[in-house]
Amino acid sequence: MLSVDDVLATRSGKAYDSDGDKIGSVGEVYLDDQTSQPAWVTVNTGLFGTSESFVPLEGARVEGEDLHLPYTKAKIKDAPRQDADKHLDVEQEEALYRYYGLSNGGTTHDGDRRDFDGRDAAAAGTAGTAG
Repeated sequence: MLSVDDVLATRSGKAYDSDGDKIGSVGEVYLDDQTSQPAWVTVNTGLFGTSESFVPLEGARVEGEDLHLPYTKAKIKDAPRQDADKHLDVEQEEALYRYYGLSNGGTTHDGDRRDFDGRDAAAAGTAGTAG
């Protein structure tokens, strides 16, 4: 499981997909309300980083200032849009979990997700931003 400090260190770094392709820059970090652990991150995508996509941190890894995510670039770019400057409510978070093929406990149900190291980070409940 990634620590808050690990994920916050990536805020000046880049996000990469499961194939090693650059997606964009890391935006906001969202913590699980129940565990206070990092659960979601936004990635600035699109032309000139004009869009932000939510990505679950389950299975992600940090290398220096860069964040490597276990999803394809296309999957991340097509994620349902949510306001990145607000707290995720239960319905929004459930929609994102469904999109990424995860249950609220981090169980995968989707072939587009590629786990890097098999870690199982439970991310239940709603998520709020960190620092």
